[in-house]
Amino acid sequence: MARGQLRIYLGAAPGVGKTYAMLEEAQRRRGRGTDVVVGFVETHGRRQTAQLLDGLELVPRRQLAYRGAAFTEMDVDAVLSRAPQVVVVDELAHTNVPGSRHAKRWQDVLELLDAGITVLSTVNIQHLESLNDVVQQITGVVQRETVPDRVVRQADQVELVDMTPEALRRRMAHGNVYTPDRVDAALGNYFRVGNLTALRELALLWLADKVDDQLDSYRAQHGIGKTWETRERVVVALTGGPEGETLIRRSARIAGSSKGADLLAVHVARNDGLAGADATLLARQRLLVESVGGTYHQVVGADIPAALLDFARGVNATQLVLGASRRGRLARLLAPGVGVNTITRSGQIDVHLVSHEQAAPARHRGLAAGASALSARRRAAGYALALAGLPLLTLALYALRGSLSLASDILLYLASVIAVALVGGLWPALVAAVLGSLLLNYFFTPPVHTFTIARRENALALAVFVLVAAAVSAVVDLAARRTREAAQASADASTLATVAGSVLRGARPLQALLDHLRETFHLDAVTLLELRDTASTGPERLDDPGSWQVAASVGGPPAATPAQGDATVPADDRVVLVLRGPALPAADRRVIEAFAAQSAVALRQERLAEEAARAKPLAEADRMRTALLAAVSHDLRTPLASAMAAVASLRSEDVTFSPEDQQELLATAGESLDRLTQLVSNLLDMSRLQAGALGVAAVTIWLEDAVPAALDELGPPGRGVQVRIPDDLSAAVADPGLLQRVLVNIVANALRFSPPGRPPLVTASEHGDQVELRVIDHGPGIPDDQRERVFAPFQRLGDRDNETGVGLGLALSRGLTEAMGGTLLPETTPGGGLTMVLSLPAVPPPVGLSAAEEAAAERAFTEGLHHPTAEPGQR
Repeated sequence: MARGQLRIYLGAAPGVGKTYAMLEEAQRRRGRGTDVVVGFVETHGRRQTAQLLDGLELVPRRQLAYRGAAFTEMDVDAVLSRAPQVVVVDELAHTNVPGSRHAKRWQDVLELLDAGITVLSTVNIQHLESLNDVVQQITGVVQRETVPDRVVRQADQVELVDMTPEALRRRMAHGNVYTPDRVDAALGNYFRVGNLTALRELALLWLADKVDDQLDSYRAQHGIGKTWETRERVVVALTGGPEGETLIRRSARIAGSSKGADLLAVHVARNDGLAGADATLLARQRLLVESVGGTYHQVVGADIPAALLDFARGVNATQLVLGASRRGRLARLLAPGVGVNTITRSGQIDVHLVSHEQAAPARHRGLAAGASALSARRRAAGYALALAGLPLLTLALYALRGSLSLASDILLYLASVIAVALVGGLWPALVAAVLGSLLLNYFFTPPVHTFTIARRENALALAVFVLVAAAVSAVVDLAARRTREAAQASADASTLATVAGSVLRGARPLQALLDHLRETFHLDAVTLLELRDTASTGPERLDDPGSWQVAASVGGPPAATPAQGDATVPADDRVVLVLRGPALPAADRRVIEAFAAQSAVALRQERLAEEAARAKPLAEADRMRTALLAAVSHDLRTPLASAMAAVASLRSEDVTFSPEDQQELLATAGESLDRLTQLVSNLLDMSRLQAGALGVAAVTIWLEDAVPAALDELGPPGRGVQVRIPDDLSAAVADPGLLQRVLVNIVANALRFSPPGRPPLVTASEHGDQVELRVIDHGPGIPDDQRERVFAPFQRLGDRDNETGVGLGLALSRGLTEAMGGTLLPETTPGGGLTMVLSLPAVPPPVGLSAAEEAAAERAFTEGLHHPTAEPGQR
């Protein structure tokens, strides 16, 4: 069976017309004879949207009960049984009511697609998982319902339903989006012009990326290798040389001249892994690329022009920026260079050769020219083998001179030279080749015992012998050189991998990084110095302690200035790494430069983390204010309006109320004011908790006294709660007033969700130095992954209305409990439901008393503080 197609209508915000456009498409398909049904559509009371449902078959919804309320969801089984060609499913990111077939509606849609049914659906940009945090930063609202990006990206068609912010706000003001009582709050919060403009840009950019993916897929499927200039993409090639920063800034200006252009930096690494660019400069250039809004990439290839152009064509680049070569004329005559070769092969890609002040010759990591790849001991052994082995070989061959030809002698001498090359490298092998040629000439080439050669072929044989011996010696020495370079590169790579890992892992990456540097190179002390803002600008600042501050230090006493170290390595323009200890070889400096660059990154990372930590309380306070304004807009108005209406009715002279009516109006006003008082008290207490200004007066308290008092405060509903508290339970340490607030909140929550006939149960027990109180209900419970959400302020998990308060009860309860030194945790009730576990410190037993005396002492201590309102045990 062929899979169904998914068509999604994407919008920047609610009210732009996604559902309307989807239903228009459904009506068009129905008019063409397609079998179309409606699986789920939410009109939100919009008359024009509801009119588009006329004539469309509606699949009956599934009825579900959750926490004492009835809900409807799409009936997936009914849709599958009906098996239409097209089904309309609104709100792709919707979270289904617990008990549904799937947790999310997009999972329902995937099942319908697998069954061969085409689906029309809608989603807003704020519900995409990858943009969730971005939308929160823009609007200050956390989107709880999200859909994975892959689901939307894999859609066969995504159509943007666009509307300008001004037009959407006009629609809202005319009552075409929300009901009149919600318009003012929406226009002043989520639907501000700035928010809508940012969300619209997010939607446009996301869809542009989706279109890019589709274009890349089309070009790959049809084998199109040419560049299609649908969007400017500038690729800058980095060699790791000092000219890189000039090229990046020039490329950024080129990209900035075109709106929406992309900047990509690429470095081509050699595929032998032995020669490479300066890691420190590349790290700095990568940071620069990212700071100007570009992305950094690295590819491997032996042919640099081919690798650059393959990458550029792969990303559909339109322009390629290279640094101009500063090679001499002779070098350009022998080889045209990377720039010329790239231009020759570039085709439709524009290539810019940018001049720069710094020359960027080819850089080779490894040994300097003329230096041996082998140790001095190996070279000495090679010379000894050449000076002692060749005379011994001559004596042996001289004894056999009648049975061996000159060709055999040459081969044996050649084997000896190769042995010397394997042991001592190039120069001992060259000495052996010269010595061997002289010995062959003197002892074995006619006329013997002279250095004269009578025959031309013998002279040619000796010449070839010397050339072959020299060539083989060079090859062997090069192999040894490469082996040593490979081992060094492997060791450096391992060290650098550890450096990068130190930055990514751990709470203090900078400290770990400096420790690793000191241990790797056996240094006495490592100090990271940062230039002060008030530092002097002249060279004298290197010796001025007032110009520097210690950012981090490990080992011995930190250096106060760069001049106090044995070696200094600059990390960036303002940070320098100062080393104390043994002198380091030049070959290790590049690795140390990588340490310095990563140290600067780690320092920047720690500074950002500190700034984020300082900003977090402010952000949390701002979030609290935003949530408070959004949450209490209804909850403050409702009791206040009820009380004002009751009082206004009593004061009215137009209507005469009976005594019973007057009492009822007074009761209504009293209940409303009580609700308002409780709400304000909760808000004030939560504010005190957030500010750390809540006073706690902890005393010894008996739970068998505290629980009945809390139940009495709940009124008639509290009389049905069952209480089982052991008589020998130890007293707890708590604030009586705060504990009663906590108990009232969590028991009221249990009463709200308990099914009829199964009231909550309150039990208590003692575990070590903790007294535990459990409030057990047999309601619907809370999924494990959402338990912590119920303790967030202004969270009403599962509630679809504003009639049950602002959602502060459990958040306040946990805060009050923790202020008293206890904990409040949720657990699953066996058989279904939720158990809230309240743990408080137990009163420590008096020293030297028996258990009975301890209980008597505790009770005597609290005598007169608490007055039981009910007997302990079953209530």
